Amino acid sequence: MKITPDIIRYEFIGSGAEITRSPHGGYVGLGGIVVGETKNTFTLISEGQTKNVIKEQAVFNFKFGDGTIVEIDGKLLVGRPEDRLKKSIKRLW
Repeated sequence: MKITPDIIRYEFIGSGAEITRSPHGGYVGLGGIVVGETKNTFTLISEGQTKNVIKEQAVFNFKFGDGTIVEIDGKLLVGRPEDRLKKSIKRLW
């Protein structure tokens, strides 16, 4: 998978996710498969339990089907999944 800023337009449901940083101590280290997404949260399933994680308060490592691991700040992912497709991406280089 080619990693570009357009990665925030990707469909995250079904991919693996782990939280690497968060001001909420209970989130750090939490991981699992993304099974749902709303405007402000991801729903992860891990060890048979579902956990809702607030996007804005976490930095995620997503693992995609080809083995690629990408770190994404959850603040970039806030919004309805269908609206992320319309979002313009400001390039910093």
